[in-house]
Amino acid sequence: MTKKIIEIIFKKEIIGPIIILAIGICLINIISHTMKKLLKNGKSSFEKKRKNTIIELLNNIIKYFIYILMIIFILNIYGVDTRSIIASLGVAGVILGFALQSTVEDFVSGIAIIMDNYFGVGDTVTFNGFTGEVIEMGLKSTKIRKYNGEVYIIANRHIDAVINISQHKAKLYIEIPTAYEEKTEKVEKVLNQIVEKAKKIPNVLPESSYLGIDSMQDSAIHYLICIVCKQDTQWQIKRDVLKLVKETYEKENIKIPYQQIEVHNETKL
Repeated sequence: MTKKIIEIIFKKEIIGPIIILAIGICLINIISHTMKKLLKNGKSSFEKKRKNTIIELLNNIIKYFIYILMIIFILNIYGVDTRSIIASLGVAGVILGFALQSTVEDFVSGIAIIMDNYFGVGDTVTFNGFTGEVIEMGLKSTKIRKYNGEVYIIANRHIDAVINISQHKAKLYIEIPTAYEEKTEKVEKVLNQIVEKAKKIPNVLPESSYLGIDSMQDSAIHYLICIVCKQDTQWQIKRDVLKLVKETYEKENIKIPYQQIEVHNETKL
């Protein structure tokens, strides 16, 4: 009885597919681990993100290729003539190529986006007025998530012009409205101090500076400062700098003007 069970288990129709599946899964894991190890280092955050995107795409391609080979080998074990299937797949591939032309265009465009450094997973981009973080790059589409949680799904073939705001330093030009009666010398001294304090905020770069008077409005003089920071951090940094300006102006008794309405009540004699 035991001998028969062993014979059944070790039949090629039983043990063969198991071995093929085990080898295929091991190959996928080994190749994935090897690629991550070879491409894990990068000189900049942008390069690291780009490499992660390439790894993700290559892993998908290799995984599907190994799956196809596994299916062919398993069918061979069961005596299926895979040569005719492969030949049929070639003809079917041509037909599907025409039927799924848009899908093929998406795939080719996805490869081009990665190789031409358009963007990678984790980059912040603007496409058709929609700004957000790239959260996923597939063979067919790309997903961009806005700060409020909205996700924009774009077919790769439609991505022809994208603004990538993650590849360079960000510059924040912040206007500081100040009352006319404040002495210019005092205001400029305080703003220079604010810029120096801002440089201590994480991700703010030392190129930040006070630029001077930007404009003279009806009720205020607008002074201009430039805060240089790492990409993807500018929104929080702007809030931090504005808070710093408000606190410093209050401490130095410098007035920030606001719109006021004067009402005149004339009494007729």
